[in-house]
Amino acid sequence: MSWSRFKQHCHHYPALGLSLDLSRMPFPDDFLPSMEPRFAEAFAAMAALEKGAIANPDENRMVGHYWLRAPQLAPTPEIAEAITATLAAIKAFAAKVHKGEVAGPAGRFRELLVIGIGGSALGPQFVSQALGRLKSGRDRMRVHFFDNTDPDGMDLVLKEIGRQLRRTLVVVISKSGGTFETRNGMLEAAAAFKAAGLDYPRHFVAVTGAGSKLDQTAEKEGWLARFPMWDWIGGRTSELCVVGLLPAALQGIKIDQLLAGAAAMDRATRVPVLHENPAALLAATWCWATDGRGSRDMVVLPYKDRLLLFSRYLQQLVMESLGKELDLQGRVVNRGIAVYGNKGSTDQHAYVQQLREGVNNFFVTFIEVLRDRSGASLEVEGGGLTSGDYLQGFLLGTRDALSEKSRCSVTLTIPEVSPRTLGMLIALYERVVGLYASLIGINAYHQPGVEAGKKAAGGVIALKLRLAEALRLAPGAAFTAESLVAQLGIPEQAELAFKVLDHLAANPDAKVAKSPKSPWWESTYVYTA
Repeated sequence: MSWSRFKQHCHHYPALGLSLDLSRMPFPDDFLPSMEPRFAEAFAAMAALEKGAIANPDENRMVGHYWLRAPQLAPTPEIAEAITATLAAIKAFAAKVHKGEVAGPAGRFRELLVIGIGGSALGPQFVSQALGRLKSGRDRMRVHFFDNTDPDGMDLVLKEIGRQLRRTLVVVISKSGGTFETRNGMLEAAAAFKAAGLDYPRHFVAVTGAGSKLDQTAEKEGWLARFPMWDWIGGRTSELCVVGLLPAALQGIKIDQLLAGAAAMDRATRVPVLHENPAALLAATWCWATDGRGSRDMVVLPYKDRLLLFSRYLQQLVMESLGKELDLQGRVVNRGIAVYGNKGSTDQHAYVQQLREGVNNFFVTFIEVLRDRSGASLEVEGGGLTSGDYLQGFLLGTRDALSEKSRCSVTLTIPEVSPRTLGMLIALYERVVGLYASLIGINAYHQPGVEAGKKAAGGVIALKLRLAEALRLAPGAAFTAESLVAQLGIPEQAELAFKVLDHLAANPDAKVAKSPKSPWWESTYVYTA
């Protein structure tokens, strides 16, 4: 790649300490100027969003994650006051926990269990892993997560906590209070506390919408505290509200610096000039790389262990925001960008072989971190070479190796991993997603496909209840999946019934036995109690 192109397309933002290198995206010289009229519309749409325009038509709500780090920009004094007051409440609660003024029956809380799903877990996990033990080597609280409804996974977390359950604070996060995965995790955690002879409400905190099922439960049972989730914050953009800030503050992370970094990035990406705005430049690059329709995947490779979960965090932010069937005019367009990744240089021993020599259907986002560690580094080879020098060598070498085969990449460079830089990264990609969505004419702020999946899952649960009840009403009688659904008058559900019955038979508490037959679909199931 030429030095002249690097000088032309490597953009530096000294106030942020960030640089964005687009020189290895081979768009023609007239591409960015040609995008300026479209960006004028995208900037206007973003300005309207920040002023409180209805952005989620499915729920008739505003989208206000930008106000979280600039309450003065909120469209009403009530929202601004709610943001400010809640931030103060987070800090006060965390301080009381750290001092032991808010404590459990066994004394000061040392462990933190966060129960959530999707954005209510991914953001907190990303920040916790990236910033935990960053300077002092010790967190104020050790953090654990229930982020699924997998019983075995929850058992593993509880075993990790072990006898420290009596010193564990639990934060349950669900806007609606009815999310099944979170509800199940809450019930499993409560059962574990009961089994240990502990009064779980004296350990539990709710983060939820006012008046939700979870809010009502927490109030009725006398939980330690309740914090608000607002309808104008979506899950995938919730890290800088109570969802992410409360766990981070309890862990001991400097949340003011997270917010300050995000605010600084917001100011930089609010500038309505394409070549001066890093989020706009990235959004334009995505348009070129994917033809505005997802023709290439995005591979995220942070060369820093602390940023391991960044690809998962971006996966939800990008794919849930941009993966849409319909455009703003209601036409079927099926848009989106697939995101995957892990970390460098680990991936050089995993899938870089295919990236370099296989199907060319992707572009890479390299994340470079200049500072290797907080202290001095060991010399691992003559000439003062350190492990960090090798890490940069692998990044730059991999980038060159991909360029040799005409594989596109973007490189984002930050000075260090810190609360400020993490806030910047979160805010940067939130803005990129919003601008890109405007450019291609879709709505980034609703998720009808997610709701469809939840509805379908509810249908499976309803079928399970019907099948189990039918078996219980005929103890000792053997049924195939086909004969059981025929008896229930739902023969079209035979495939689902087979899967559900197999699951029931694999779990002893269901009291269903399976008799394998050949062919397999003639296998029978019987209630054994």
